[in-house]
Amino acid sequence: MTDEAGRAARGINDEAPDGADPYNAYDDFNLPSYVGLASFQKLPWITDAAALAAERADVAIVGAPFDDAVSHRPGARFGPRAIRQASYHSGAINSLQLGIEPYDWLNVVDAGDAPVTPMNIERAHAVIERKVFEVAQSGAIPIILGGDHSITYPSATAVARHVAPRRLGIVHFDAHADAANSTWGTLRSHGAPMRRLIESGAVAGRNFVQVGLRGYWPSTETLDWMREQGMRWHLMTEIEERGAEAVVADAITQALDGPEVIYLSVDIDVIDPGMAPGTGTPEPGGMLTRELLRSVRQIVRSVELAGMDVVEVSPPFDQAEVTAAAAHRCVLEAISALAARRRDTGHSPITRMRSGSDSSGGG
Repeated sequence: MTDEAGRAARGINDEAPDGADPYNAYDDFNLPSYVGLASFQKLPWITDAAALAAERADVAIVGAPFDDAVSHRPGARFGPRAIRQASYHSGAINSLQLGIEPYDWLNVVDAGDAPVTPMNIERAHAVIERKVFEVAQSGAIPIILGGDHSITYPSATAVARHVAPRRLGIVHFDAHADAANSTWGTLRSHGAPMRRLIESGAVAGRNFVQVGLRGYWPSTETLDWMREQGMRWHLMTEIEERGAEAVVADAITQALDGPEVIYLSVDIDVIDPGMAPGTGTPEPGGMLTRELLRSVRQIVRSVELAGMDVVEVSPPFDQAEVTAAAAHRCVLEAISALAARRRDTGHSPITRMRSGSDSSGGG
């Protein structure tokens, strides 16, 4: 058998892309998603702050693999890795929903994980805040992969420091309000980040809007506190009656009553657990996955996004990676919507992030 015939028998195609060596024809970005480093969408992995600033990225993915603040089922510390890996795509992608190839319009990188360690909530939150602040200072929009919902406190704080405290509106998708005074005596639990953000002055209560609340918590005392702060919320029953699109439109208006930019926080348990079982505190009767994805597109296409997180994915309780896939798609829909906003309006998402004035030290 000739060498040429032998190569054919082994399934080797000499007609590699652009005449490249068939044994080395694909770079990391174009290799299958399960080969090589598990960055988000096989995007460039740039963890150094100086290198990230030099890259002039539009968006940077940040992992916050921490779940010491959960009150029920653990496992969200494994969420960032699961979300990064929950894709069968590699290379260039095309959003059928928005008719755009987002990486043609945006420079997106994976900035790696905040160097968290277990057993110390304060330290973990401090390094998360520092990492997210470094990303924001570089000019990139940080998209944080949790982790339990306590990581929103340091993440949104970092973004607020960059764009200016109390000039940030927050839209928060969740089954729960996460505005408890404390949980089992802990002020930094995953049930309290929204209260800490408001008490710290990072965001004004009247610009904090919650979507999808349902179930049997919080208590009337917590709801009274939320009213006193001017917080607005939209129950799942309202979504059932009016539809998600109308509710989200109201949430955008309320969050931007003063501020000009929005931080988007998505707790994956806002989705019905029949569609997203891999989470720590599942609550039946939630949004459909497609409703949430459409809501993310609606928000990001119509506002200036300053930052985003997707939290509470717990892989040990997932089935066939459906929860991780939903979280991954939330991020990908946000990136695609940012690209569509740039295409349709000429708006550059990098402008405001590069113009932040707070240059103080990290937390």
